[in-house]
Amino acid sequence: MKHWYLIQFKPNSYRVAERNLHRQGFETFLPMQETTRRKASRFVSDLKPLFPGYMFVSVNSELAPWRTINNTIGVSRLVSFNGKPKPLPLQLVSGLLLRCDTSGALLPLKSLGEGDSVEILTGPFANFIATVDIIDPEQRIWVLMDFMGQKTRMQVSSDQLQLSN
Repeated sequence: MKHWYLIQFKPNSYRVAERNLHRQGFETFLPMQETTRRKASRFVSDLKPLFPGYMFVSVNSELAPWRTINNTIGVSRLVSFNGKPKPLPLQLVSGLLLRCDTSGALLPLKSLGEGDSVEILTGPFANFIATVDIIDPEQRIWVLMDFMGQKTRMQVSSDQLQLSN
């Protein structure tokens, strides 16, 4: 069964590490985000790794080719604990994959608007569906939730919400 593991690549060597891992048959995932910086009198946009220095690699855990990965040109080391690589939670990597396009660039978050149907992700009301009521200037979000036959208004943070289908 394939699991995702974290590798650390050498400084500025993510392209080399990715190319060499692909050449050996490994699947990699490097989420990238667009950054804007000022260069002279103009602004320049670049794609930079979301997690500088790290990338994900999918490996069949029964084969355990740890030495092959560690000796790949561009790779510094496979991140391990007590000398053994630990697989990453599948929800973490699959959530990142959903937020990226096919080239690995991070897509912008869909902004919430009043009247949108949302799902609450964390807390005592996790998995409940609510409707966005008000988004105030400080970006506090108030939602209306049908709770025990009554509409209940509560404040939540944007990272606790996901647009509902």
